Parts: sequence; structure tokens; C-alpha cells
Amino acid sequence: MSIEIVPSWMADLEDEDVVFIKKFILASGSLKEIAGQYGVTYPTVRLRLDRLIQKIRLSEAGAEDPFVALVKRLAVNEKLDFDTAKILINAYKKREREGAT
Repeated sequence: MSIEIVPSWMADLEDEDVVFIKKFILASGSLKEIAGQYGVTYPTVRLRLDRLIQKIRLSEAGAEDPFVALVKRLAVNEKLDFDTAKILINAYKKREREGAT
């Protein structure tokens, strides 16, 4: 059986994320084993998994405003810190509300 249509949340992932998911599945979800494979600590792997979860959630929230989704994606990918992302999103939403009235 082959996948003809790749879900959007999966298509949005980077290659290294897909490799991580594959290793995670093959390790039966053992973060300790994944940490050993990557030569890092358990908390490092846990953080990576948490970021991957955030990426997938953002991708599934596709109905969200494109600008807000972009800012969140930048924050998840550590291109922008979360505090700055919140400030940008709040300012954008405030401006959108003011423009709608």
C-alpha cells in the first residue's frame, strides 16, 4: 500500500523531522533509546519531540490567519522567540480588530 496523498501536516515537516519520527516509531516511542541514537540527553530529545508536536498542531490549524501561522511557525523553528511572537500576533490582531470596525 502506498500513500498517494500526503497529509498537509506531514508535507510541512522538514526531512530531519521525518527521520526523527521514523526513529521514534522504530524505537517504540522510547525517548531514552532515541537519546542514545542521537548521542544527546533525554531532556534534549523531549524538547525536540515537543517542538515537533507544536509544528504538527500549527499545521493542522491551517484555517488560521496566514500571518499568525507564519509567526507561530517562526517561533517553533526558533527563528523568533516566543515573547516576540506573542507581541507581534497581539499587535496584528489588535490592528485587524480596529480595521474591522
